[in-house]
Amino acid sequence: MDQLRSLRVFTHVIAAGSFAGAARAIGELEQHLGVRLLNRSSPNLALTDIGEAYLQRATQIKADL
Repeated sequence: MDQLRSLRVFTHVIAAGSFAGAARAIGELEQHLGVRLLNRSSPNLALTDIGEAYLQRATQIKADL
């Protein structure tokens, strides 16, 4: 993970108040979009196909800005 991404992750978790709070924010985003972005299992987290597409688009939007 690059340093800028690490800082973003850290600030998002702090803003959410916890890892669980950050997870809730992802859940709220999924509800808002009406799609599952992540497949969750005990030890792992994986993007769904839609999540992968959303990540690529979000990354491009951030780069454009």
